[in-house]
Amino acid sequence: MPADDRDHGLFGPQSVTWRIMSEPVMWVAGVRALYLQALHPKVMRGTWQNSSFTQSEQAWGRFTRTIEYVRVRTFGTTPEVERAGRRLRHLHASLRGRDEDGREFSLAEPELLLWVHCAEICSEAEIARRSGVQVTAAELDEFVAEQRRSAEVVGLDRAIVPASMAELADYFVAMRPSLRACPEARRALRLSFVPRLPLPLVPLRLVVPPLNALAFASLPRWARQLYGAPAVPFTDAAVNAALRATFESTTRLPVIVPGAVAARQLMRDAA
Repeated sequence: MPADDRDHGLFGPQSVTWRIMSEPVMWVAGVRALYLQALHPKVMRGTWQNSSFTQSEQAWGRFTRTIEYVRVRTFGTTPEVERAGRRLRHLHASLRGRDEDGREFSLAEPELLLWVHCAEICSEAEIARRSGVQVTAAELDEFVAEQRRSAEVVGLDRAIVPASMAELADYFVAMRPSLRACPEARRALRLSFVPRLPLPLVPLRLVVPPLNALAFASLPRWARQLYGAPAVPFTDAAVNAALRATFESTTRLPVIVPGAVAARQLMRDAA
């Protein structure tokens, strides 16, 4: 089948999304997004109350399902994306959390979905920019705009979703007064640095802690401070150097990014 006639789902070989998301350094972005998402108390409490973070099999099962969802959303065909979206929307609609004051809330509330979306997309754009992925400022804006399609998959109205890096920055400025590291977020952070890996993943024990440490260090200073980490001078410059080294050392290993091998071939075909 000619490449132009294939169903590339939401994006495709000429999108900025495929170029960014096919890079292995996006694993750092994924973990960074989780740390950032956890700073919204309702998001963290709702996630904690519906997951078993202290049970390694369940925690890693949830993590691998998230990875698979991102793979399908990014590289899947239209029918695959639609099926994944229906499952996720149904799951969110069925889950409830309880706030500190005892009030119940739905995990499908637009405010919560928007925070999760923006934390992920900001993390991917920032890690791409800081690690040396070959994208311009205009292309990062294009990436953020493309990701409004991802937001629609989870049930958000694209009209309320940031469409540029500047709009993302404005969104975080508006959100900061409502953010904090609740006890669940602090406990999840601690657990991430001493991961209880299920038996099949034990070989990752040496890899996961430094990757998580890099992801945490790449958070904006205000986010690290909410977790209680000191604002150390030159940290950002050191993190940028580490991110660039990670990018350079992993960019030729697309096998660790599900869907990246085929995506890169299609991008070469479309060039």
